[in-house]
Amino acid sequence: MGQILGLHYLNPFWWVGVAILGFKLFALIDAAVRREDAYRAADKKTKGFWLAILGAAFGLDLLFGVDLLYSFLTIAGLVAAIVYMVDVRPAIKELTSRGGGGDRRNMGPYGPW
Repeated sequence: MGQILGLHYLNPFWWVGVAILGFKLFALIDAAVRREDAYRAADKKTKGFWLAILGAAFGLDLLFGVDLLYSFLTIAGLVAAIVYMVDVRPAIKELTSRGGGGDRRNMGPYGPW
């Protein structure tokens, strides 16, 4: 019975670490599939910059492990992935979506209605 309770997947911090690693991987893959010119058009840092930051964040977590409580590298990488997902990704997605700027069916001269 003690061996069952000692498994890593029963530890909630292990699940948080897996979720953080998955989130960083998703951000890295998303940054890799976006076009280079969309980054410049959205007035954001270059694609190479984001790939380097997100790749380093993901790679360091794979190398040293995800430690949310004590590792500065894990937290810094998580902040970088969050910044990419809430700032850079929506700006690029809006520029590269079909129609050249998103859904404009309900757009008036001064914005949505």
